[in-house]
Amino acid sequence: MTELARLKFYATQPHPCSYLPEEQATTLFLDPSQPMDADVYAELSEMGFRRSGDHLYRPHCQHCTACVPARIPAAQFNPNRQQRRIIKRNLDVQVRAVRPAFTEEYYDLYARYIEQRHADGDMYPPSREQFSTFLVRDLPFSRFFEFRKNSRLMAIAVTDALPNGLSAVYTFYDPNEERRSLGRFAILWQISETARRGLHAVYLGYWIKNCRKMNYKTQYRPIELFVNQRWVTLT
Repeated sequence: MTELARLKFYATQPHPCSYLPEEQATTLFLDPSQPMDADVYAELSEMGFRRSGDHLYRPHCQHCTACVPARIPAAQFNPNRQQRRIIKRNLDVQVRAVRPAFTEEYYDLYARYIEQRHADGDMYPPSREQFSTFLVRDLPFSRFFEFRKNSRLMAIAVTDALPNGLSAVYTFYDPNEERRSLGRFAILWQISETARRGLHAVYLGYWIKNCRKMNYKTQYRPIELFVNQRWVTLT
C-alpha cells in the first residue's frame, strides 16, 4: 500500500458549483508534481477521488456533502429488463481499446455531442484545446474504448483501467442515435468488461441526489455509495 499520508493536496478557493447553482464549491487536488501512478490513483479512488485531465481531485466543500462517489460492483450486477433491451439493441456494435489520441473523427463526435446534449453546460462551446486537455492524456492506464458499427464510430468511452476496477472518466456518443441509448450501453459494457477482467467495480464519479442529470447512475443496482468514509450498498 502506498503511504498516502506522504502525499500533498491543495484546495481551491470557493467557486460557483457546476451542479448546484446555489452552492459554493471547493475542490481538493493531489499535488500535480506527484507522478500519475495507477496504484496511487486506485487507492485514492477508494476515497472518492476522480481524474480530470492530468489531475486527481474530489469535492471538499465546507457546507455541502451533496457529491457522493458511486461505483457498481461488477460481479453482483444484474441488468434489469430495460438494460437487457439496451444490450440486445447494440449487439451489432463492436468495441476495441486504443490509446488516447486526437483525431478529427473523435473530435467531430465529441463536438456534436456537446453541442446537442450539453449546450447548457460549462463545456459548451466545445473546442479542440478543451477536448485535448480534458480527455487526450497519454497515461499508461487510460484508454479510449471505441464503439463502432462496422467502421462507423458511434461512441467513445474514456476509461482508466486500475488495479481495483475501471474508472469511467467520460463518454460521448452520436446524439442522433437515441434509440440505442449509447451512454447507458457504454456503462453496461464497462460493467461486463470489469467482471471479465476479474476487477471489483466500475467507478462512476459523483451522484448528486438533487441533480436531474445524475439520476441515471442509481438505475444500476446494486450500487455502492461512499458515505461517511465508507462504501455502503444500495440494492
